[in-house]
Amino acid sequence: MSKVMVILSLFFAFFFIGFVWLFSDLTDETKNIPFDNSMCGDGSLEGTCSASKPYYCSDGILVERASVCGCLSGLTQNKDSCISKFQTNPKIISLKYILRGEEYNFNYTVYDGMVDYLSELPIYITTNGNGHTSRADFKLKNINQEDQRFLLMPLVVGIQNQARDKEDQARIAISLVQNIEWGKSNKTEFFRDTQIQYSRYPYEVLYDSEGVCGEKSELLAFLLRELGYGVAFFYNLEENHEAIGVKCPIEESWKNSGYCFVETTGPSIITDTEINYVGGLKLESEPQVLFISDGESLSSNLYEYEDAEKLIEIRGA
Repeated sequence: MSKVMVILSLFFAFFFIGFVWLFSDLTDETKNIPFDNSMCGDGSLEGTCSASKPYYCSDGILVERASVCGCLSGLTQNKDSCISKFQTNPKIISLKYILRGEEYNFNYTVYDGMVDYLSELPIYITTNGNGHTSRADFKLKNINQEDQRFLLMPLVVGIQNQARDKEDQARIAISLVQNIEWGKSNKTEFFRDTQIQYSRYPYEVLYDSEGVCGEKSELLAFLLRELGYGVAFFYNLEENHEAIGVKCPIEESWKNSGYCFVETTGPSIITDTEINYVGGLKLESEPQVLFISDGESLSSNLYEYEDAEKLIEIRGA
């Protein structure tokens, strides 16, 4: 072999080794991005307190650390935990969700004390003198109940600890609520001298492990809002049906509302608006869009958009 060939061979050998080393280094760095423990599922940086007290970001997981992060007003600190006076008579429930075809379960503790408290709250709303209340006002009343919020936040944190990806967090929240059984409360109450069916708060839906469309939609609205998404309710008056709208690209939204349709009564695909309900009912009326909160939008490349279109085509075939 000539001296020139030897030199060229050595050159290409060193070039190849250097290229492999560089590529390997970049690949390892890229692979580590999804598993980077420098941030938690709510966006908190490693070693810092979450915006939701008393949670602290440790090794990429939100944990209770009241000794560092403190407690909200009205709560009692017990070492690293914050305790509500309504945390009495605990009960463990099992929650199920499906993500990319895989089924997952995790346990969640609910408290009889909170349910008793919520069931005694008045159902009317103070109108601030204008005498007018809307359907959205009643929705916000149930979703914004502060004592309930503290005992619902561990579920939000649990979802954030299950997945770092924001859209996977939304998928988990949606599937979790969809997999709660549909069922009416056996309680009634009086409103303006009329006996009506009792309407559960989101926390009660979890405790009872059941709810009707409006009740389950309120629970999902709470979860999606706390996960940072823009949320609205869809209410179809003629069909007397409620569903959730989550902010999304206008071209994917229902009726160009800017919100993607999400059914809560049972498992279904995001944006599937052609569901056949009991008795062959379909949503054909123009929905009212009740704004709840602004926030992040689903991206334009969700695989559910195409899946829903294919399913609707199959049903129509």
